[in-house]
Amino acid sequence: MPLRMRFGVIMRSMWQQSGGRFALIVMACWIAVSLLSLFWTPYPLLQTDGGHAWASPSAAHPLGTDGVGADVLSWLMAGSRTNLVIALLTMLVSAMIGLACTAVMVSGRRALASAGVVVVDALIAIPTVLLALLFAVPFGASIAVIVAACGMTYGLNMARIVKPSASLAARSAYVQAARAMGVSAWRVFFTHIVPSTFPVLAVQLSMSAGTSILAEAGLTYLGVGVPSGVPSWGHTLTTSVRLISVYPLTVLWPGLTVTLVVTALYLLGDAIRDCADPLANVELRKLAATVSRQTHNTGVDA
Repeated sequence: MPLRMRFGVIMRSMWQQSGGRFALIVMACWIAVSLLSLFWTPYPLLQTDGGHAWASPSAAHPLGTDGVGADVLSWLMAGSRTNLVIALLTMLVSAMIGLACTAVMVSGRRALASAGVVVVDALIAIPTVLLALLFAVPFGASIAVIVAACGMTYGLNMARIVKPSASLAARSAYVQAARAMGVSAWRVFFTHIVPSTFPVLAVQLSMSAGTSILAEAGLTYLGVGVPSGVPSWGHTLTTSVRLISVYPLTVLWPGLTVTLVVTALYLLGDAIRDCADPLANVELRKLAATVSRQTHNTGVDA
């Protein structure tokens, strides 16, 4: 089945779902604001006005100002690209670690597979916060610490959850035939096993992206996340939460932004799982049948 046609059917199916439509709209807005913030924000990030600290929303400052008089909307816009980078890098690292561990756990060598399962089960118990604290000691607070801690933790979780579907695919007839033909283990894994786990993998990747945003806020609050002066949603929450009882609106906006994006990421994974699975998506089955008939007719005519 051509990839472009499959992608088009999946996107149309996602748009027809309320959850998928909401997720796509929020993701589009997030990416658009991140790109816009590279060139324009309502105010420069370093511009402050001590005489208007903790100002309420107004025409000049639509979301108000923080404790030093900086525009909250400008910091949220600039922070969107930081959180987007963190989410993308966390997905990449967790996918690399998760797929590598899955490949070991479903390998044909029983001793290696058993050892891989034991190692993953042992490492999966280490909390994300503890890993971040361990990484922050030699390297200091940075985005790399967040990505490394979240990527390692979510990658191990991903491997444990993807393993059952990967094991089922590894025992299938077409995988056994590929191995009998002498196809390399890594090619078999990425060509035959990974595609069969895509629905589960998509959910786990979207969850790792959403959870990394929550982790960024928590780790930044603890002082081991985004460094001071780097815009992020967690940084805006951290600077505002100290006076939440006096100026609750300054906490409302970053908290609402995080909630919307994380919810959209979780819904995005669910929508991809439902729409990319031929067993659940009727349109994909119809497309596959049409392509199969066209291929058959072409072969007969030839």
